[in-house]
Amino acid sequence: MIHLQIDEAYQPLIPTTLLEQAARAALTHQTAPSDSTLTIVLTDDETLHDLNLRFMEVDAPTDVLSFPSGEPDPETGETYLGDILISYPRAEAQAQQGGHPITAELQLLTVHGTLHLLGHDHYDEEEKALMWTAQSEILQSLGASLTVA
Repeated sequence: MIHLQIDEAYQPLIPTTLLEQAARAALTHQTAPSDSTLTIVLTDDETLHDLNLRFMEVDAPTDVLSFPSGEPDPETGETYLGDILISYPRAEAQAQQGGHPITAELQLLTVHGTLHLLGHDHYDEEEKALMWTAQSEILQSLGASLTVA
């Protein structure tokens, strides 16, 4: 199950099915357990800046943060993969800069965050290459109109 929490200001701007499809595509591509659940939060730069400083010790806003869990949900027993937080303003700016629709940027950030929850990272070139390949394959399967660089 995919839980969505969208700040009220952004609710009319976001096609929620697009985010759910992106997360599901990443879960399927990575053969995640079928009982996996996660939460996607769309919020503002200020929130991601605060979390980035608090948890990553980076004093700057960012586009997406993932907080892996991997623990079973005590109520359902399903595997709770964790939380993905996305800054809508940062996604919008990146989409404009990249010359692609905001929907494509949101798909990318959702896939990216989901891959982090599943253990991918990009701290060294080998890990980055694996993660970027997975992202590209997933985005292509979604028909997203952007290229992962």
